Amino acid sequence: MNEETKAENRRQKQTTAEPWHFRDLVVWQKSMVLAGDVHKATATFPRAEMFGLSSQLRRAVVSVPSKIAEGCGRTTRGEMRQFFGHSRGSVYEVETQLCIAESLSYVSHKQLQSMLEQCWEIVRMLNALLQRLQGDHV
Repeated sequence: MNEETKAENRRQKQTTAEPWHFRDLVVWQKSMVLAGDVHKATATFPRAEMFGLSSQLRRAVVSVPSKIAEGCGRTTRGEMRQFFGHSRGSVYEVETQLCIAESLSYVSHKQLQSMLEQCWEIVRMLNALLQRLQGDHV
């Protein structure tokens, strides 16, 4: 492959993915806050849930900002969209598990509502990013 072809390949990659650093994304920042809140809430779960719901919730909520970061590290819009979609799926997983935690009286209704509102905001923001990546915006 000659130098001109290599340069063209680099230019194509640069225009394909968004030039975002994950720490600059408000959605990543908000998902980090949610992760902290969920970790604090699960610290009060019964000891019997240490390897059950508590562990599952923690893994799911850590996945939200992690997948956003991983998506930002990808080289194409398609890959970025895929990881942002995985992150959105993890938010829905967290939402479901929080509802289960409330039904078991592990979190109060007030705690649940606060964390659900955070989840919904993160989903809205991820949806906006996914739409932006689908269009011709660069």
